[in-house]
Amino acid sequence: MAELFDLYDEKMRPLGEMCERGDSVPRGKYHLVVNVLSVNFDSKVLITKRAADKTFGGMWEITGGAVISGETPLQAAVRELFEETGLKALPEALDYRGQIVHKSERHNHINIFYLFRADFHQDSIVLQPGETDAARLVFPAEIERMAKEGEFVSFCYQRAKAMYPDIFGERMP
Repeated sequence: MAELFDLYDEKMRPLGEMCERGDSVPRGKYHLVVNVLSVNFDSKVLITKRAADKTFGGMWEITGGAVISGETPLQAAVRELFEETGLKALPEALDYRGQIVHKSERHNHINIFYLFRADFHQDSIVLQPGETDAARLVFPAEIERMAKEGEFVSFCYQRAKAMYPDIFGERMP
């Protein structure tokens, strides 16, 4: 069954239209994408390695994915977090951090960012086959190093720095 996305204008107002995963999003219309930065009580960030056959395969990133038709961004964030990492979060445990509009020839979307702080450890993580191949808990400085060395999706790192300055502004060991 095809995965459908609701379309929105740049101010996130629903347009009453949909598109299918893989289709180009028409100019002036956007689908929604959520990103969840998970930080444990040791101030470590959860990162996952994308499955090899996906776009940016084999690279590290934070949790995220598309909002499917009929979902709110918050519902999608809770779902993506669980699907990709096995971590269960109540909606009220996710702190909205903002959004960034992304415009390109094929992929117009609005990235919506949440922060999830919880008591979890490496053994709490359950990966989704076909989506993620590995998970690590690292300090923010390690993500910066990985981005510089091409191991972490660079635009993902740039957006994370912008949306989570309280996390990436601090220098940790």
